Formats: sequence, structure tokens, C-alpha cells
Amino acid sequence: MTPAPVIPNYAADNLTGIIPGCLLGRPSQRPQWFPQPLQDAERIVLLVIDGLGYEQLQSHAHLAPHLMSLEGRSITTIAPSTTASALTSLVTGASPAEHGIVGYRMDMGDSVMNSLRWWSDARDLRKVHPPATVQPIPPFVGMSIPVVSRTELEGSAFTEAHLRGSRPCGWRAASSIVAQCAHLIEAGEKFVYAYYDGVDKIAHERGFGAYYDAEIAATDWLVGTLLNALPSGTTLAVTADHGQVQVDDNVVHLSDDIRALVHHQSGEGRFRWLHAKRGQEAELLQATSEAYSNIAWVASRDQVVDDAWLGPARGGRMADQIKRRLGDVALVPFTATTFDDPLDSGPFSLICRHGSITAAEMFVPFLARTT
Repeated sequence: MTPAPVIPNYAADNLTGIIPGCLLGRPSQRPQWFPQPLQDAERIVLLVIDGLGYEQLQSHAHLAPHLMSLEGRSITTIAPSTTASALTSLVTGASPAEHGIVGYRMDMGDSVMNSLRWWSDARDLRKVHPPATVQPIPPFVGMSIPVVSRTELEGSAFTEAHLRGSRPCGWRAASSIVAQCAHLIEAGEKFVYAYYDGVDKIAHERGFGAYYDAEIAATDWLVGTLLNALPSGTTLAVTADHGQVQVDDNVVHLSDDIRALVHHQSGEGRFRWLHAKRGQEAELLQATSEAYSNIAWVASRDQVVDDAWLGPARGGRMADQIKRRLGDVALVPFTATTFDDPLDSGPFSLICRHGSITAAEMFVPFLARTT
């Protein structure tokens, strides 16, 4: 039996509501789905732990006593459940249908662009596709917010796309996150955004197991140390951009018959967009449905848009320039598999992946505690 997909409810307890709720909602007037410590919080540090899904946190609760001491629950991230789209949605408060970062690799008309690196075929596309044009919505509701993130990410095109106008406060060692956040709050900041990517990296490279367990314990140490270091009365909130699924080497290569209908691909292995050769759209949808509906949700672009997988669009209609970044057919696995694209590769095979709309990938923690 095909499971039901987890379609985000962008109007309710979703990643897109966190930043507007924190920055625009006055104490005692924040969304009801916010953790209780955030309801009256006046000084907030929001720690984003890349790749820490709610299901994975619950299954590793014995390694994370500090995280488990926080109050809160799970919320949904956005679709696709991938870093570039989710971080942009988090900081802008907008769905991918609105902000336009619709996946890891996007069809920009002249090329398929890696949205984290902002290149295609090792060619920098910042001048061809200016980040502020591709993603025009300002982060943090237009406020200048301190961002505690890796120093080497400062000045990148993706940083410009989703964090422009913020104040970078870089770190090179994870322990510096604690010192930076404490210093900023002591200096009078009311809201600090912090980002840590260790869990995601280890899951990709090592999968679940001893290395992942060690990283969860290290991340929990980070949370515990932050709780001890932040000035009294500061609320530490924790969330994530997506969860993970271990796929190992369960890679599905498109059949020759289907590849004959495909012009090119975009997206990623667990939210793969197939772009049909001209006039072959209906045939491609039928062929992929017949071949892969036992392992993946197969949907046309119109279905993805109409069912608001990528969220509601401003004015009720996705802008044409954003809709053109989507393919004709979406292959979205509900099994522990990934769809191959020979042009979508990296320095090593990924053991854990994300991008799909399964519960393991879509539910993320939203937790808080006041020091």
C-alpha cells in the first residue's frame, strides 16, 4: 500500500512561521503552536541544527539529555525537504513557491544550477543569475539580525540569496557558537540566529551508527553548554531544516525507455524532477508511474503546484519564472531509495539522504527552554 505523503500545512505549525512569530509576535501574542518558553520570550537564540529530524532525535533520546529537556514538539518543514529550500523558507517566512529556491538543483533555463554552490558545470552563475533576483524576499522580515554560522559561508552566493542584510558573526570551531551567542545577547541583542551543520554532514557521509551517535552526543553538548552560557532569562529555541533517511546504495537508475523520454533532470535523488523532451510530457508521466509508483510518489508538475507541495504562492498563483524551474514529472521516493542523475554527483556516495516528503524527512523539532 502506498503511504500518504506528509504535505506541509504552511499556514499552521510549519518552519515558515518561526521567524515571523519570533520577530513580529510580541510576548504572549505568538502562535499557539510555539513552545511555551517562547510565548513570553524577550531574548531569543534560535539554533538551527541541519539534518536533525524529529524521528531521529526521538530514537536517539538517550544520547541527547539536554535536547530532551527542552519543551516543544514536532512541526513540518517544507517540500522539498532540502537545505537550500528549507533554510530560505525559515529565514524569509515564505514557501518555496514564493521565494523561488525550489530545490537543490534548479532549472534556470540556460543551465541546471546547484542552489547551494550557485554553479553549473563548475561555472559560477552569480552574475548570470544574481542571488537577489532569483530569491527576492528579504530575510528576518527586513531586520538586520546577527547570524552565527561558519565563517567560510560568508559572502557565498547562497548566503547572499537567503541571508543578505544580516550581520555575519562567523565561527570556525563549533565551540565558538556558544561564545558568540552569549556575547551577542550580553551586548543587548534580542534575537540571534545560529546555524550548525555537523549532524547533516555525518549522516550523509557515515549514515546512522557509531559516528552518528557520537555526533548527536556532541550536538547535545553544544545545546547544554549554550544553556549554561546564555544570560539568565534568555530563551534558547532549537529547530532543524529536515530529517534523514538511510538509503545506502539503493540507487535507482532510470530505464532506457524512460531516459529516452527525458531531456534532462534537476532536483535531487529523493525529489527528482524529470524534464521531458518536447511533446513527451504525458508519455513520460505514464511511463514513470507504471515503472516506479511502487517505490515513489509520481506526480506531474501541475499536481505538485495545485496540491501546494511547495506551498501557496502570493496571489494564489505561482510566478511563471518560478514554475519554469520545476520539471514535468516529480519522482519522490517513499522507500529508502534514491533516483540517480549522472550529472548530480559529489565527491562521495551519500549514505543518508533527504528531500522527499516522508515523515522521517518532514518532521523536525521545535523546542525551547529559558535559562
